[in-house]
Amino acid sequence: MSNSDGRLFGYCDRISVRGGDTIRFMVSAEAIQRVNAQVVRVIHGDEHPEGPGFIEVPVAAEVNGSLRVSKQFTQVGSFARIRDSAGLLRLNGPLTLYAYIWPTTPKLHDQVILGRWDSTRKSGYALAIDEEGYPEFRMGDGSRVARVRGSTPLIGRCWYLIAASLDPRTGNVTVHQRGMVSSYNSLLSPALACDYGGTSQRRVDLSPRNDPETEFLLAGCNVSGPDGKRAVGELYNGKIDRCGIVSRVLEGDEIGALASDVERGELLERTVAHWDPTVGYGPSGIDDIIRDVGPHQLHAYGHNRPVRGMTGVNWRGREDSYRMAPGEYGGVHFHEDALIDCHWEPSCSWKVPADLRSGCYALKLSGGDLEEYIPFFLRASKPTAKIAVLIPVTSYLAYANEQLSFNSPVVQPIFGRTPILSEADFVRVERPELGLSTYDTHLDGAGVCFSSYHRPILNMRPKYRLAIGSPWQYPADLSIIGWLESKGYEYEVLCDEDLHREGDAALSPYRLVITGSHPESFTERMLDAIEGYLGKGGRLVYTGGNGFYWVSSYRESEPWCMEVRKLDSGSRAWQAMPGEHYNQTEAVRSGLWRNRGRAPQKLVGVGFASEGFDVSGAYTKLSDARDPALAWIFEGVPEETFGGFGLALGGSAGLELDRYDRLLGTPPTARLLATAQGPTDNYPRVSEEIYYNFPGQGASQDYQCRADLVYFTTKGGGAVFSTGSIAWASALPVNKFDNTVSWIMANVVEAFVDRETLPE
Repeated sequence: MSNSDGRLFGYCDRISVRGGDTIRFMVSAEAIQRVNAQVVRVIHGDEHPEGPGFIEVPVAAEVNGSLRVSKQFTQVGSFARIRDSAGLLRLNGPLTLYAYIWPTTPKLHDQVILGRWDSTRKSGYALAIDEEGYPEFRMGDGSRVARVRGSTPLIGRCWYLIAASLDPRTGNVTVHQRGMVSSYNSLLSPALACDYGGTSQRRVDLSPRNDPETEFLLAGCNVSGPDGKRAVGELYNGKIDRCGIVSRVLEGDEIGALASDVERGELLERTVAHWDPTVGYGPSGIDDIIRDVGPHQLHAYGHNRPVRGMTGVNWRGREDSYRMAPGEYGGVHFHEDALIDCHWEPSCSWKVPADLRSGCYALKLSGGDLEEYIPFFLRASKPTAKIAVLIPVTSYLAYANEQLSFNSPVVQPIFGRTPILSEADFVRVERPELGLSTYDTHLDGAGVCFSSYHRPILNMRPKYRLAIGSPWQYPADLSIIGWLESKGYEYEVLCDEDLHREGDAALSPYRLVITGSHPESFTERMLDAIEGYLGKGGRLVYTGGNGFYWVSSYRESEPWCMEVRKLDSGSRAWQAMPGEHYNQTEAVRSGLWRNRGRAPQKLVGVGFASEGFDVSGAYTKLSDARDPALAWIFEGVPEETFGGFGLALGGSAGLELDRYDRLLGTPPTARLLATAQGPTDNYPRVSEEIYYNFPGQGASQDYQCRADLVYFTTKGGGAVFSTGSIAWASALPVNKFDNTVSWIMANVVEAFVDRETLPE
């Protein structure tokens, strides 16, 4: 990926492909002009000395060879563009700009709310917030800039109506601000003695210059970027509700009427545009278009996914969904550090051969001591294998480029040790163009609810390890691939996005489906697909822990961008604000599947119980393991305790643990074969089960903090085997894949594939 002088990053436009598909690769490089490209099939992704090491197989491909590369620009930050081909917003006469705003970082730096402003060329006009937190009107004639400041600095997380008018006849500029605080919508109470508003006026002696190429923007302004290219800067952090522009001067009483009539939203005389974010909500979710309900339909198109479905200036606190009260959900939250798509130019493309075998692939880029892998997954065009590995891309996205390792007050107690950071960890923080994970917060403290693979993801790479020295997600899942290869089992792969799109039809060709080690984030369609597959006789091996946990969503046409909102339950790095609990890409309540009535126990027999990151443990057999009808599971494993080894902290039961629980939906027929208590008190009980906070909720005192090995059958000859531990997959490679965990796994896989009937 990098050395002290150079950098090499890449991503692909699609992550799940079939033979015959064309995949495009986007690459950005610094201090190097050419790299070598080589398609590889990745078999094992971890370099731990107790495992087989990193294993890749070169693949003949037309894309292989020398590749010319250069640095590519990324526009970071969310904002909205107005398409104004007719030039209706190039106003030379009187005008008034107005907006309802909820600023979150009012004193951070200059921030533009809306306008046709170019800060590099000093031209145009805008309603903005200055670096000291005052609202201001700004305009420039190409050489001079006039800035007229409001009367009072803005208070963060409180609603305001701000407006500014220009009267070119007199030269007067008037800036208005009014507090719109209610008992529900803002940080502070309306009863507090805060000075929220006022009016200021000043005469200026210039007129705004309207350059034709200057865009009218919401939440940012035009600037000159790298190499003189146009970019967007002075980005705004916070919400904008209804806003607009009229081609006349609004007087004080009209501003007052605008404040009192926010719910009615009636258009003003000589309205040029009035953007109303409450328009366009539908049963399938919300798009990125902020509608102009004025006469010219000058709609605003969001860039980097401004967050919709957020409470607005008139939210009354009675509903937590925009579906129930759309008129109260006009808030659009913008963030200067948001990133959904780098929009890089393709560096190369490759038409995947129709006869190439299914598996985990990557485009490997190398030059000097720089190295980068761009992973993708090849489905079978015509499935022939009996085994499928379900790649949990949604969960990869949830953790994509996470920066939680740098949050020492949180990480130190969670890890139970001092994290050891790698260069890749630092690069993720130093480079805003790499974006954030859903375990991070934006600059203004709001949670990150979107994550996309249209950007380089440095921790979705082979050889990556957590700061505790354990493989995690993609590299850990490659241990399952390496195990299948070592045993000579024929298998194919598919991604959970395929499951979301196609339902159980994507799984139906297979006798057995094996999950990844941590399929944490799941959509409703994905859950329905697995449930339907099992109900029709399908067989599943769940090799992980903390799976099927967060309610996630995708927009129908954009499988590269997932959404999740962390609500008031579960192990979460942030919590959604009151009233903002429904995803915008799909009109569903987010949070835990458990709180939507679909606890993981109902699907796979076990569900999240505990997590710890200091050491992993071993399993001990229970009485069900001695049932002669189930002796095949433990054939060749006479030991009462097994699995005290692994590439993930030295054991097969660790990191995150799932338990059997009849009260949460474990089937009555499920057999509890073995259990592994959390090895230390750094394995506490999950937060969603702690109703009162008191001592004694660590693993040594709470028997619920454990991983359980569970087996049960389903209708039509189906079956489920669940390991209840993320670390299970990383134990498979120990001793060249010859160990008790591997033997148990082989016993189950072979029985699930070969036997027509299984013990009920």
